Amino acid sequence: MQPTAESEIDVPFGAALSERYLVYALSTITARSLPDVRDGLKPVHRRLLWAMRLLRLDPTAAFKKSARVVGDVIGKYHPHGDQSVYDAMVRLAQDFALRYPLVAGLGNFGNIDGDNAAAYRYTEARLTAVAAQLMAGLDEGTVDFKATYNGEEEEPEVFPGLFPNLLANGASGIAVGMATSIPPHNVAELIDAAAQLIDNPKTDDLALMEFVRGPDFPTGGVLVDSRESIAAAYATGRGSFRLRASISVEREKGGGWHLLVSQMPYGVQKSRLIEQIAGLIADKKLPILADVRDESDEAVRLVLEPRSRTVDSHLLLESLFRLTDLEIRFPLNLNVLDAERRPGVMSLKQALTAWLAFQIEVLLNRSNTRIGKIDERLELLDGFLIAFLNLDRVIAIIRSEDEPKPVLIAEFSLNDRQAEAILNMRLRQLRRLEEMQIGKERAALAKEREELTALVGSPIKQRNRLKKDLAAVRERFADDRRTRIEQASVTREVDWSAMIEKEPITVLLSQRGWIRAMRGHLAKEEVDALKWREGDGPFRDFHAQTTDRLALFADNGRVYTLAGDKLPGGRGFGEPVRLLIDLDAEVGIAAFMVARPQAKLLLASSDGRGFVTPGEATLAETRKGKQLVNLRAGASVAVVREIPAGADTIAAIGENRKMLVFPLSELPELHRGQGVTLQRYRDGGLADAVAFRFADGLSWALGGETGRTRTESDLTAWRTARGAAGRMPPLGFPRSNRFG
Repeated sequence: MQPTAESEIDVPFGAALSERYLVYALSTITARSLPDVRDGLKPVHRRLLWAMRLLRLDPTAAFKKSARVVGDVIGKYHPHGDQSVYDAMVRLAQDFALRYPLVAGLGNFGNIDGDNAAAYRYTEARLTAVAAQLMAGLDEGTVDFKATYNGEEEEPEVFPGLFPNLLANGASGIAVGMATSIPPHNVAELIDAAAQLIDNPKTDDLALMEFVRGPDFPTGGVLVDSRESIAAAYATGRGSFRLRASISVEREKGGGWHLLVSQMPYGVQKSRLIEQIAGLIADKKLPILADVRDESDEAVRLVLEPRSRTVDSHLLLESLFRLTDLEIRFPLNLNVLDAERRPGVMSLKQALTAWLAFQIEVLLNRSNTRIGKIDERLELLDGFLIAFLNLDRVIAIIRSEDEPKPVLIAEFSLNDRQAEAILNMRLRQLRRLEEMQIGKERAALAKEREELTALVGSPIKQRNRLKKDLAAVRERFADDRRTRIEQASVTREVDWSAMIEKEPITVLLSQRGWIRAMRGHLAKEEVDALKWREGDGPFRDFHAQTTDRLALFADNGRVYTLAGDKLPGGRGFGEPVRLLIDLDAEVGIAAFMVARPQAKLLLASSDGRGFVTPGEATLAETRKGKQLVNLRAGASVAVVREIPAGADTIAAIGENRKMLVFPLSELPELHRGQGVTLQRYRDGGLADAVAFRFADGLSWALGGETGRTRTESDLTAWRTARGAAGRMPPLGFPRSNRFG
């Protein structure tokens, strides 16, 4: 068709484009991508269920080919591609996609592995009981109908059934400029929350969490968000939920173990997850994991084998949660169309309140429609009763008159419908029994009408009736929650230690700063038998694990962190520790130990100042370490000791061989600093300090190879305030001025 001058419109291109794009955007939002808050359905889903209903595919009926359903939908109601319509139908039938499926499928409708459904010519379908409940009342005047796209058929604007489908099955979609993402929930919890709102409309979102604890996904899993986080998401309609696979540690004979995945996070394809985990193993990004096996049948069963039985199962789990889709974030964006088909984000309470308001409207429409039908029937019954009371005269009029209807109307004050109904009565209906039945029917209808009229006129009765109907729905469709809700433990840092196997080692540091790690925990005799470089000897040795981090304290107040698995092996004499950290050659080493973040350490300098520091403050992130003790000129780090549990007292001794004892509480706890004065000296400095429990007394080694110790239980003479000069130690105290 060639354009004519009359068909041409002269408008600016920008204005025309903007206007047409706005029309397209609104169409996408209101007629394609966003669900309706009243029935939770998008147009394509509503049309699919409506077409199946007209095909009489009830839950008790026989299955029919999916191709028949798709053909009816795209031919009568939804003029879009057949594949997109069939994909929408397939999702309604997948029990791993919908919490309460609306279509019962026969044949291959896909699986959790991600395999596609068979073509629609091979599969069959019918409605489920949930879908039937969702459409209940369509023939009772509950909702309005509209013409289809070609005007040949009619379809409902919304489904009236009493089932909270929006939140029960959730929804997802992307429109133009907005999207929606609603997780599924447990219908019993939703109905309990709705009943609470009926009783107390002022109930807030936080109080509703007593009923709706969180999403309930069809594939189960574990929700690990806090109650506060879930409540904040429900209150705003926006947020996200941390969802993990359900994983258990299965013990094996002989001491071994493996991880068993029995439930997948919602929306995660099992085959893709296996590929993801296998890729981590192949790329050696998770060396503590040896293998992944799929032993699934109808139930999910993924077996994850650790590299060895010594691997920390908690660290392996944390690594898997971080690196794979065994943990996901499911978004919440409760963006829906309201009763006026306006898009907007609702809170949990707003969504339930809007649904309840619609159900009250449905209840009133059904009641008013029923009252109208009762009135029509009563009108006919009144006419029948008049006929029975004047039966002989009615028969005479019918036999004698050519046009009996006007005569009946005039003589008995009937209307046209009543007269027509009397004339259409069969002779067998003129029995006496029929007259009695009409009387009973009229009395029953009159009573029903009275009850319906009272219902329509009383909001209290409406709420009570809705609660009663909700209880019946709950009784019919309620089931157990599938998704567990647990508070996640504090996330552990696993970026370094989760990638190594946990094995025992013995760490050795020589006097000249050569370091090595021997496999296993060596006994003292084995350590003494080791060889050292010419002119060198042992300085520090202790037991550790390859997953430990080690703290090296330099006498200039800096602390350095070394990884247990990165230490040189036990062959030879090891390597200089200064190759692993940036430690100047002239700086000495004050202490070397396993870094324990939860421990407390006593730090003191040679000039007698000290403080307590938490173990986490000793961890450094770089080779350069970090300054922990601020030293005055000429001072150096003299004491680094772990404070035993229950210790309440500090003992300090100077190079002048004077000792004092004071409460541990007098020392501040710092992450970095100089500290406070422990002991005052006229000459020399601090020799040693130790923390102990006062009630247990102060112990020290007697020296030699006997390994004996001595304990001084009466320390009253040395107990004083921090910063005093002290007095000579007990008899027998080592001449080295060291506590051991």
